[in-house]
Amino acid sequence: MADNPDHQVQERRRQRPRRLLRAFISPDSYGLVLLLILVTYVLSATMTAPWAVSLVLFVQIATIWVTLQASEARRRVREVASGLLVVSAAIAILNLFISRETADGVMAVVSGLLYVAAPAVIVRRLVLRRTVDTQTVLGAIAAYLMVGMAFAFAYRALGTLQADPFFGSEGEGTFSQDLFFSFTTLTTTGYGNLVPDANPGQTLAVMEMLTGQLFLVTAVAKVVSSWRPGRGRGRPPTEADGN
Repeated sequence: MADNPDHQVQERRRQRPRRLLRAFISPDSYGLVLLLILVTYVLSATMTAPWAVSLVLFVQIATIWVTLQASEARRRVREVASGLLVVSAAIAILNLFISRETADGVMAVVSGLLYVAAPAVIVRRLVLRRTVDTQTVLGAIAAYLMVGMAFAFAYRALGTLQADPFFGSEGEGTFSQDLFFSFTTLTTTGYGNLVPDANPGQTLAVMEMLTGQLFLVTAVAKVVSSWRPGRGRGRPPTEADGN
């Protein structure tokens, strides 16, 4: 009975929901990284309370920590990242006692640095993986979203630190507008309602557009085209997988 092909197919189908659940709750899973990125996005775009800045930073610390776990980062990288995460936690607590404008600027700079490092760690891990499975696909998506988040925080930092309004006649902008502008630029949607008024914002926008397109046509496209559901779960590839 156990060797019956139909029984094996049915057993794999029954196990699929559990595998999917593990992919999103396991501490060494890119699915959990993806969920934390989405939580960061929602919190950043919707919450305006003064303590929200600290909450966002703490969620980002958790995101980077899970990213390092899932990526099996080198010991030296983990040690350096752990030091940065401790500093970030201290800044998150300090933000509770300083002005909102200063807190926004500090949060944007720290968050941007965290999100710049994380995609590089993920991409390195994906390159070293011998199989292209669900975790590989989730990792590629997580890295892509992190790039958009990193640029959004860079725009927020410029908006709070430079003298002139970042969006010109539209003003300095809110962080939800920075997120909107970042992801429409990353995906080259470009609605045109928000435009950086001058450099370095314009240069950053061009860099984000190029980065987003190169990432899509190289890393993400390669991962998705090579993905075969069922690989990487303990069975060798079959002829059917290659067709």
